[in-house]
Amino acid sequence: MDRDRIRALLAKVQSGASDVDTALETLARLPFIDTEHARVDTHRALRQGLPEVIFGLGKTAPQIVEVVRALSGAGQSALATRVEPGIAAEVISEIPTGDYDADARLLWFGEGEVPVIGKGTVAVISAGTADSLVAAEAVGVSRRFGNKTEWVKDVGVAGLHRLLASMDTLRGAKVLIVVAGMEGALPSVVGGVVDKPVIAVPTSIGYGASFGGVTALLGMLNSCASNVVVVNIDNGFGAAHVATLINRL
Repeated sequence: MDRDRIRALLAKVQSGASDVDTALETLARLPFIDTEHARVDTHRALRQGLPEVIFGLGKTAPQIVEVVRALSGAGQSALATRVEPGIAAEVISEIPTGDYDADARLLWFGEGEVPVIGKGTVAVISAGTADSLVAAEAVGVSRRFGNKTEWVKDVGVAGLHRLLASMDTLRGAKVLIVVAGMEGALPSVVGGVVDKPVIAVPTSIGYGASFGGVTALLGMLNSCASNVVVVNIDNGFGAAHVATLINRL
């Protein structure tokens, strides 16, 4: 349930196309639906502008199916993150309308092409090919949330000329998501050449002293570029969520 659906429902009541009791029954499903394993928040899009997203890691296929059906029954699309291929196949066998992006580990139930409602472009910049899993999640979520999204791949600071070759994309974006592991230097470099918000995503990619992404995280938190903010390690979803909210302003 989002603002547009609430507005349309109220307009039907006002015009006489819907009776009050029917409208009350529809609204009674707010703000959540109880299922066997979850309490599904159908009110989130109304409160926060974006619907609830299913965190698939650790969930069984039946649990994901349960939440998808609850969201679909409330007239909402459903997006699940961190869904492994085997689990995705089981879910799609139950709900064949699903679309699975194996690179991003995203499972989607909704429109094939989501209308673009963001005001500008979300640019996702990834340092190395090894960071692609997290970057792909950011790209996929950003697109499913209605953003025009461009992905600039493999432009880590070890070869700075590769990044500078994409300066038009960087400068033209409204908000940038920068994904990097190792020492996590890329967001500072990007932040130094653009006048837009930069959301830094540290990844768990790197040798032993990277400490599973902690080194990149601390480096990004200590960025000397004042337009850089940081999300948690490997959190491509969180970066895309915040980028979407910025892109709608």
